[in-house]
Amino acid sequence: MSAPSSKNSTYGLLKFVSRLPLPVMRFMAGSLAGIVNLLKTSKTSEQIRFNLKITLPELSEQERERVTRAAIRNELISYFEFFNIWGSDNKKNIQRIHRVEGEHLLKEALSADKGLVLIVPHFGTWEIMNAYIAQYTQMSIMYKPVKDPAADEFVREARSREQATLLPTDETGVRQIFKALKQGGTTVILPDHTPNVGGEYIPFFGVPLSSSNLTAKLIQKTKAKCLFLYAMRNENGDFDMFIEPLNEEIYSSTPNQGTEIIFRKMEELIHHYPEHYHWSYKRFKAHHSLGDIYHIPHDEALAKINDLRQTYQDEQAKLAAETIQTSNTTIAIES
Repeated sequence: MSAPSSKNSTYGLLKFVSRLPLPVMRFMAGSLAGIVNLLKTSKTSEQIRFNLKITLPELSEQERERVTRAAIRNELISYFEFFNIWGSDNKKNIQRIHRVEGEHLLKEALSADKGLVLIVPHFGTWEIMNAYIAQYTQMSIMYKPVKDPAADEFVREARSREQATLLPTDETGVRQIFKALKQGGTTVILPDHTPNVGGEYIPFFGVPLSSSNLTAKLIQKTKAKCLFLYAMRNENGDFDMFIEPLNEEIYSSTPNQGTEIIFRKMEELIHHYPEHYHWSYKRFKAHHSLGDIYHIPHDEALAKINDLRQTYQDEQAKLAAETIQTSNTTIAIES
């Protein structure tokens, strides 16, 4: 008898918290971030500092500390905003979007009726975009259940409300997304996850990491259109949403090359707004030689990263040289 009661209590608490005014939620998150930044003992803050050393080595120590503090604050505020967004109706969430840059790209892609893949990195407050997109199309989204049953029910209820069909993160879900795209549907994918199994070594900030090439594969096999989306809170407390195209080569390249195009787009965004990327993810352990990278001294870890990055660059340069030599030989024979 206690299990259902506990579940109901947790669900009720989540509902209550999600309906608190957004300024209150942001104040709570900002206060928590202030404590984390003051103590400087959080494992998450150390991970963020380390990830910044890998990706943006040109930053001074002072600038890296500023970005770290801002990233901690922004990420915590985003998580609290997610709860408030899930607890608000679509109309209210749409009203919170102050402007949409590139709206015509979305409408053009949908009017083509060839299917649409929306690529959304772990950046800013991405959940606010679901309500906006739901005005124009029904989405199929792969969803990994939350471990707590009450929290899972809360999140499922919120996301399903926005015309989203939630699919399992397995082969069954992938097949259903393929089918939806073939029928002109829309899917939303966050591309910067480390796959649980398998994966291809694809460079992210020059470091080859185990990555899923599913997004590019979906685009190339279904001939669907693709767009790159992100959202950030603005100085007025609302949100600005950005819709951008990707390099056209993503439609004709290999899945791995297409994934590189997506990662390069992400890198450009991060270089512009490093404090809005969600850096807490241990993305740089996704190589068989880097499994302990977050548990050893930073200097030693960075040396391993840089060695791997240089080895990869040397291999790519050698491969490119061999390709040119083969091409030149072929031309000489044909002449």
